Order: sequence, then C-alpha cells, then structure tokens
Amino acid sequence: MPKAKPEMRIIFIPIVLLFIVFLILPLAVLFIRSFETGQGYSVSNYLTILADQEIRESIGNSMKVSGVTALITTVLAFILAYSIHCTRIYRPLKSIIRTGILIPMLLPTITYGFAIMYSFGNQGLITKIFGRNLFEIYGFNGLLIGYVIYTLPSAFLLIHNSFKYIDKKFIVVSKLMGDGTLRSFMNTIVRPLWGTLGGAFVLSFILSFTDFGIPASVGGTYNVVATQLYQVMLGAIPDFNNGAVIAVLMLIPAAFGVVLLTYLEKFNFHYDKVTEIEMIPNKGRDSVLGLISSVILIGLLAVFAVMFVAPLMNGYPYDLTFTFKHFVDVFQSSDLINVYKNSLLVAGLTAIVGTIVAYAAAIINVRTPIKGKATFDILSMVTNTVPGMVLGLSYLLLFNNSSLKGTFTILVLCTLVHYFTTPYLMAKNSLAKMNPSWETTAELLGDSWLQTIRRVILPNSASTVIEMVSYYFINAMVTISGIIFLVTAQTSVVASKIKELQHFAKFNEVFVLSILIFCTNLIIKLLGDYFQKRQSNSR
Repeated sequence: MPKAKPEMRIIFIPIVLLFIVFLILPLAVLFIRSFETGQGYSVSNYLTILADQEIRESIGNSMKVSGVTALITTVLAFILAYSIHCTRIYRPLKSIIRTGILIPMLLPTITYGFAIMYSFGNQGLITKIFGRNLFEIYGFNGLLIGYVIYTLPSAFLLIHNSFKYIDKKFIVVSKLMGDGTLRSFMNTIVRPLWGTLGGAFVLSFILSFTDFGIPASVGGTYNVVATQLYQVMLGAIPDFNNGAVIAVLMLIPAAFGVVLLTYLEKFNFHYDKVTEIEMIPNKGRDSVLGLISSVILIGLLAVFAVMFVAPLMNGYPYDLTFTFKHFVDVFQSSDLINVYKNSLLVAGLTAIVGTIVAYAAAIINVRTPIKGKATFDILSMVTNTVPGMVLGLSYLLLFNNSSLKGTFTILVLCTLVHYFTTPYLMAKNSLAKMNPSWETTAELLGDSWLQTIRRVILPNSASTVIEMVSYYFINAMVTISGIIFLVTAQTSVVASKIKELQHFAKFNEVFVLSILIFCTNLIIKLLGDYFQKRQSNSR
C-alpha cells in the first residue's frame, strides 16, 4: 500500500465534508429543532407528542404491522434461498425465482398499494377470480401484504448471499454422524445463518416502519407513524417542531436494530474453505419446496398483474374494451412527460455522482493509509439506519431558506446519501479482494497513484461499478419517502406525481407511469447484467 499522498487527501476531505453538510448537520438540526419551543428549548414537544393518543396508536400500529411483516418476510426469504441452495428442484425454476423475486424493486412502493386495491378490492382482478372478497384491504391487511412484497426482495438478497458461504459438506457429515433431520437442519443451516436471519428481520422491520408509499394508498384509517409525520408536515398548518419530534422517534427502532445486529454478530462464523457439492436428491423435499417457492413467487407477481391489465382497458373493471387510449393520453401530456424526464434526470445524476462518491470513499478506506479513513464505515452505518423520510425532513429544516430549496440538486444529494451504504459496501468488498501490492508495483514502474487507479484498479472492478450505477439509478427512480418533503411543482418526479394523481383517482395514469418506471428500470437492470456478464467473460 502506498504512502499517503496529497491526491488521496484531496479526495478524502471533500467526501467527508459532503457527509458533514448533507448528513450529520441536517440530523443535528433535526434533533435540536425537536426541542425548540416558543419559550426556548425544552422537552415539552416530546411530552405533547407522546400525550397524543392518535400518535401513540400510530407508533403502536407501526410496531405491530412491521413486526409481523419482518417475521413473515424473513421466513419466506429463507424458504426461497434454501430452495435455491439446498435442494435439487428444477434448475430453470431456481433461475425464475432469483429473477422474479427482484421485480418489486423496480417499482415505487406507492404503486404496490394501488395494485393491491385493484387486485383485492370489491371489483379487483383476484376478487373476481375467486368470486368474493378474500379480506378487507384497507388497514392492517393491505399494509401487511404491501410491506411483505416491499421487503421480501431485500431480505432474500441478504439471505441468498449468505447461503453462498455455507459449506454444504457439513450437511452430509451431519447425516453420516446420525443426526436427525431437525438437528442437522438447525446445526448446519440455521445456526450459521443466525446473524443474517437477524439482519433480514431488522432490515424488514425498519423498511416497513419507515415506509410512506404503501400506507399512503392502502393505510385507510389504520394510522402509522410515517403518515402521521406526513400529515404534521404537509397539513394545513405545518408544525416543524412536532414533525422533528416524530422524526426523531422514528430513529429509535433503527437504533435498537443496530444494537440487535451487534449482538447477533457473535453468532456469525465462517468456513476457511467452502466445498461445492451437489445436494443429495430427495423427491419429497424437492417437490414440497418447489411448490411452496412457486406459490410464493406467483402470489407476489399476481398482485402486479392488474397493473399491466387495467390501463389497457377502456374503464377497468366496468368497461373491459381493449384500448391504448390511456397510454396515448399520458404520452401526449407534456406535464406527465416532464415529470418522467425529471425522474430520469434525478436518477441519472444520482447514479453517476453517487457511484463516484461511493467508489472513491471505498478506495480511500481499503487502499490508502490515510488516518480517519474508517469514518466512511461509520457514515455507511448511519445512512443505513436513517429512514428516508427523516433524512428528507432534516434537509427541509436545514435548507428551507437556502438556494438549494426546490432544486434537483437537493433531490440528488438526498437520494445519494440515503442509498450510499449498499454501493459503498459493494465497492469496498470488491476492492478488498484485489492484490494489495498493485499500487506499490505501479509506483516502482513510474505510475502515479491516480494512474494506477485508472489503469489497474478501475478496470478490475468495472463489474462492481456497473452494479453500483444500476443500484443507484433504480432506487432513485422508485424512491418516494426521501424526497416527498423536497419536491416542488417544477421538480416533481414520477413517484411523487403518483401520490398527487391518487387524490384525483386517476389510477390509469398511475399505472401507466408505474409501467414507465418498471420498463425503464428493467432496461437498466438488463443492460447492467449484460455489461457485467461481458466484463466477466473478457477477464
């Protein structure tokens, strides 16, 4: 590893300043604002909020539905990952599961609610198939379905990745040692995954607890904390101080999550070497898990089927005449097309700038000797636990009277910071696997540190960079929680426009815009996968 050089500090210092100004400072202002009253600073705002019966109920409702969601999601994600890694089910089915489970990530969460309404409502597609209402969709049931769909892909990816490091040889050894099925399963599969399963539970809980999109559409009278924050801040008379209190309270589950994950870390262990073996065929196991996995996937995707059907009907569900009218109307509406262009602009800038920042931070941390470089690990942990709505509100409080207010710049910066953790960890893990002596060798050959990055390091991590760009772009296209307090009429994006169209019951436009986001993200995902595959084949 080379000695610290001026160019390393030139990269290190601006990134640290970026996070001080757009993460630490806004959160500090939010925290201080929560204690501000007309008579100075006190805890009276907290006492007022906690004395409010409706808000206490909302917090309790959020805890309840998020806890149930996290439990269901973790179990379903485990079943899907186990089916892929520990069974001999039909190989194409495994590929379908791996791909299909990620589809919800390509859509904004607010769309989930409308899809649930059009699937399970009185005139819903699934309701018509079964001939009756299966359950009440507004309130707890609708939120639970929406949250499970929303959190399942993320939980699956987490568990699926950890399964790659489980040595399945020990399953065979356990059987040979005479262990029963349950004992073998617990010792060779569950025990090595305790930390990951806990992580999936915490991740699902926090994502559900802080999401705004789903309760905005199917929450009904079942109030949750995210909608309470929205009503306090964007009601007839915005209350910034009480809004800050609710936002701070939303950070508490995240703090508990970090504590729980730290505790669960002691259960994690790794094998020095992972042996690749083919699982022993078991028709009963493979048939059951193949069927369960198929049902989970079909159930997940069936909810979104109506999204592609409704806008092709003249007036779903009453007039089922086929038409392209709704698509034509959207494409002829300069307002809606401008909103779509805004989304592309924000997503594109976030993907480019975010990838540069996250990659540069990872390089400084992994491949330089600069003091204080571990700061980026701390920052990534903070951005991972701060909800999007809380971050967006903190920006509103800090930059409300600045030139950044109502600009695309603030949307890009908020989204960049909010989704920093995953791209940063992608780059960090990739760079850590490279030969640590490359920079020293290049320096001996006369190359500068920046030349080495450009000629050696970057080409060898190109696949990861492509994945980072794809991740940032897709999340920037679908996010709503982080930017709901920051968009204006001029900077409105598709996800926030969908929220506006909801008030006018323009669901055809909602679905057409959702399909636009879906197709755009799908193209980016396929392009990313193509270039990653091409990069892998060229090495």
